[in-house]
Amino acid sequence: MYVARVPNRNSPPAFLLREAYREDGKVKNRTLANISHWPPQQIEALRQVLKGNTQRSPRLKDAFAVVRSLPHGHVAAVLGMMRQLKLEQLLEPGPQRARVLALIAQRVLAPGSKLAAARALHSATAHSTLGEELGVSTVDEDDLYAALDWLVPQQAAIEADLARRHLGQGNLVLYDVSSSYFEGHCCPLARYGHWRDERRGNPQIVFGVLADAQGCPVAVEVFAGNTADPTTVATQIGKLRERFGLEQVVLVGDRGMLTQARIEQELRPLPGLAWITALRSGQIHKLVADGALQLSLFDTTDLAEITHPDYPGERLVVCRNPLLAQERARKREELMLAAEQKLEAIAATTRRRQRPVRDAERINYRIGAALGPKKVGKYFQWQLSADGLTFQRDPARIARDAALDGIYVLRTSVAEPALDAAQTVRSYKQLAKLEQAFRMLKSVELELRPIHHRLADRLRAHVLICLLAYYVEWHLRRALAPLLFEDEQDGAAETTPRRWLPPSARRWRRPRRAVNARPTPCRCRAIATCSGISPRLQKIAFSPPSPRWRRSTS
Repeated sequence: MYVARVPNRNSPPAFLLREAYREDGKVKNRTLANISHWPPQQIEALRQVLKGNTQRSPRLKDAFAVVRSLPHGHVAAVLGMMRQLKLEQLLEPGPQRARVLALIAQRVLAPGSKLAAARALHSATAHSTLGEELGVSTVDEDDLYAALDWLVPQQAAIEADLARRHLGQGNLVLYDVSSSYFEGHCCPLARYGHWRDERRGNPQIVFGVLADAQGCPVAVEVFAGNTADPTTVATQIGKLRERFGLEQVVLVGDRGMLTQARIEQELRPLPGLAWITALRSGQIHKLVADGALQLSLFDTTDLAEITHPDYPGERLVVCRNPLLAQERARKREELMLAAEQKLEAIAATTRRRQRPVRDAERINYRIGAALGPKKVGKYFQWQLSADGLTFQRDPARIARDAALDGIYVLRTSVAEPALDAAQTVRSYKQLAKLEQAFRMLKSVELELRPIHHRLADRLRAHVLICLLAYYVEWHLRRALAPLLFEDEQDGAAETTPRRWLPPSARRWRRPRRAVNARPTPCRCRAIATCSGISPRLQKIAFSPPSPRWRRSTS
């Protein structure tokens, strides 16, 4: 083949790609293509290639220069889920909205400080394509702090929108609190209080989270570090009834949160407000002493309902977990063995020949310091005599506590038609999902801590950013449950009870019968995490599922 130049009299020459061939001993030509519309440089390059001269044509690896390559797959997954959740609609329009969305996404992708987030978003030091995708590739840390200040006044509206999505009249609402240590002493919310972390020398903050029955977060509130857990209940009740407009709701909290005083003073006087909580150990012992709780009930079953005059209008659900009973017995025995070693060391100081310790006040102080943190002092009896300190176990007290191993009692004001005993137990156990949320917030997943913010409003905005990031990650984990080796169905149909309403608001309805019921489609969507996700895969990964069930034919 060769390139032929055919001159025209009054027109530009024509360039034809021709091929020479031999037929009947004669050389003939035939035209393969007209390349007159090509640029002159391209025509000349083709002519040189056909002549076998490739010296002038650059090699493929020299024709391109790799300037930079940024990861994009994980960014596409997080931003796709945020678009599905319509997270941008929760925020007011403005230039700060993209920066807040970037803070939320960056908290999911690579949690860190605001300075680290600014460097990860900036085009010169970007870690991914997040800054380019959201148009915030020129921000610095001051812009991100300004975005926090812009976010604080919108927290009430954001939580109200989330409540409309996930909460309704008569639904279960989970509530629990946690704490996080604070670096520094300048923030007015940083106070010394009951520590839940390993930093006992640091001040802390307390924050409470409201969630639906499945553990999806709805609202968060930050309190001073010396705030007691039960005192936070009143503000949450006001938030549910006034800000969210929920008149009928079932509040689920642990026994340290919904105490007897809180129930009598703040929950019981409000109509339409029900609760599920647990009894403390002393209250359970009183039930046994009064004869209301017979331990022989658990000979045939592990779940029963009882009543007691101290809890009028409430149902007491008594449960027994054999595995928990074994674990408590094992732990008690290990603690008592460790306590005996410490008591033996103290007793040895009272029997030594040189300078024995005989001061009763000093010995009691040492015993309290040794046994107090383990809370096993009630299982021992000791006596100081002329021969020294002697101690022994208290078998009656040990047997008394061992009889209640694995037994816990739940109290609820919800009537049985709306919530039976098994559903009451499952609803209370849903608090474990809030515990998981706290672990993820405070660990390497989202890194709520360490906290260095000096202004109270910026601290509240920081906690809100972390909660919204967990909101995105919570939905991501549900969508990717098969890929993450998690249960696709966590018992939601059995855990979530029927919507509870007071008797005055109930109406009888004819039960519906399913006709020609079709299988429920799998709603999980695989999200590609490669660096070069194609538009087709993005459409498959991030588009909502079809409203109708269809069998795949591919």
